[in-house]
Amino acid sequence: MEIKSLKETDFGTICRAFGKAFADYELQLNDTQLQAMFTRRGYLPELSFGAFDGDELVAFTLNGIGTFHDIATAYDTGTGTLPDYRGQGLATKIFEYSIPFLRAAGIRHYLLEVLQHNTKAVSVYRNLGFEVSREFNYFGQPNEMILTGKEQPNVPYSIKEVDVAACKSASGMAEFHPSWQNSFESVERAMDKFVCLGAYLGNRLAGYCVFELASGDVTQLAVEPMHRRKGIATALLREALKRNKHSAVKVINTDTTCTNMTDFMHARNIQQKGKQFEMIKVL
Repeated sequence: MEIKSLKETDFGTICRAFGKAFADYELQLNDTQLQAMFTRRGYLPELSFGAFDGDELVAFTLNGIGTFHDIATAYDTGTGTLPDYRGQGLATKIFEYSIPFLRAAGIRHYLLEVLQHNTKAVSVYRNLGFEVSREFNYFGQPNEMILTGKEQPNVPYSIKEVDVAACKSASGMAEFHPSWQNSFESVERAMDKFVCLGAYLGNRLAGYCVFELASGDVTQLAVEPMHRRKGIATALLREALKRNKHSAVKVINTDTTCTNMTDFMHARNIQQKGKQFEMIKVL
């Protein structure tokens, strides 16, 4: 068994290994969707690593590289092991192998998210020195089951497409810092996949929504505090649904301390599907 960088590994090999490792997952991604996910999350092959049995990639950690809270950070875009090779500690061996290379590249933090019910993985990460930094909810619902009522904002408004700079300038409206994949840095890596919507009261931006068209992912949704509970977030969500190319909407990684977001999801009939831990390790 050899562990090495994925710099020289072709994308097709990685996609096949990813598909085999996650074959039992409810959500399946094709090669195009995987490429979009990798781009958004900042996947860098030369700082990603895998275990090879001969020419076959049997376990891997795909790392995104960027900044998080202004600190150079590696992000676990996907860690998987083929079924026949599980129980050998390959994920731990790959991670430990990667650390000197990440440090040499100036990376100071390693960030990941893990499903809370995946207790085995949580235990592995704790043993590797990761600590829980936040807890996230994630939500999803088919389009036709969302916004079944006739809710309308009770203030005059207009919604239009805006550039990402307008949303970034209003990011102080948000109640929590976005997760890695929902950050503006991640959005800007794949800007052609997103639409940004702004809700205006006169000439004032009162709320915004960043939405990934192909996946139905509500990446960011925020309303100015003084204008909350006036139907503006609902109006933004309605406009996003009109543009949605997916059969469902998902909202991933909302901070559990943000009860306003949780209440909004429930009120709009977007069901909670589970919880994740955000975990971080100082390298």
